Amino acid sequence: MKILVADDSNVSRYLLSSMVKKWGYDVVSVSDGAQAWEVLRQPDAPRLAVLDWMMPGLTGPQVCESVRQKGGDAYIYIILLTGRTQKEDVIEGMMAGADDYVVKPFDQQELKVRIRAGRRIVELQDELLSAREALLKQATHDALTGLKNQTRIKEILANEMNIALQAGSPLGVILLDLDKFKQVNDLHGHAVGDLVLIAASERIQNVLDETDAVGRYGGEGFLIVAPRAAEDLATLAERVRAAIAIEPVPSSSTLPITVTASLGYVSYGPNVDAETLLRAADEALYRAKHQGRNRVEPGILDGCTPL
Repeated sequence: MKILVADDSNVSRYLLSSMVKKWGYDVVSVSDGAQAWEVLRQPDAPRLAVLDWMMPGLTGPQVCESVRQKGGDAYIYIILLTGRTQKEDVIEGMMAGADDYVVKPFDQQELKVRIRAGRRIVELQDELLSAREALLKQATHDALTGLKNQTRIKEILANEMNIALQAGSPLGVILLDLDKFKQVNDLHGHAVGDLVLIAASERIQNVLDETDAVGRYGGEGFLIVAPRAAEDLATLAERVRAAIAIEPVPSSSTLPITVTASLGYVSYGPNVDAETLLRAADEALYRAKHQGRNRVEPGILDGCTPL
C-alpha cells in the first residue's frame, strides 16, 4: 500500500520515509502542502497520508479540508503530525478532516500501530465498496450471461428515448429470440441450454459498438438498444443474426449445437412510448419466426412508414 509523507523538513521527511518503507509500505514523499494536495487529488492517490501540520503552500489541515471536499468513493486516511498539544489544536485538526493526530516527537511504535489501524480501515472500506458493487451488479445484471437484466435494459431504453426526443437523434431497438431453444433444453438438458445462452450473448456483444446496449429480455430473448439511424439499425440486426449463427456451439456432453435467431427491429418515432416501440419490435420478431426463422424483419409503427 502507498503512503504519502509530507514534511517541509528534509531531515524529518527522510527519517519518516525511511521508517515507513521499513514497515513495508511504498512511500510517496513531498516537501509542501501544495504538492501533497496535488498527489492526493489524483485518481491513483495513496490511500494513507502522514502530513506535517505546518508546511508552505498549504498546511496539513488545509490539505485535509481539500481532500474531504473532493470526496470520492476511495477514502484517504490522514494522520497529522504536529508539535501542538493543546486540546483546541486537536479539535481543529480533526474538524478539518484528519482521522488521527500524533504529537511530535512521536514514538515509532505508536506511529506504526496508528498507520496499521488506518490501513485496516482503508481495507475494510474497500471490502464494503466491493460488496456494494457486487450487490449493484446482481440487481442490474443477469447472473448467467452477465448481460444487463430486463429491468436495467428497459431503464436504458427509457433514458435513450428521452435523449433522442430532446436532441432529435436516431434510436432503434432490436428484439431477438434464439430459435427452437426449448428443444435444446428438452433434448440436451438445461446445462447445455445455458452454454448456448452464454455463447449467444458473447456473440451479440462482439458485434455491438460502445454506444449500443444489450440485455437479456426473457428466457431466450434479448433486447438491444442502439442509437442508430434506420439503415444502420437494419445492418446491425443482420450482423447480430449472422454472428449468432456463425458456427455451432461446442459442448462436452453432446455434439455441437446449431444456433440461430429470429430478430425484429424498429426505429423510434415521435410520440411513441416504450411499450409501443417494444410491441412493434416484438410483432416483427414473430413475423421472422413465422416466415422460417433465422431471419430479420422490420417493425412498423402506426402512422410511420415501414423501414
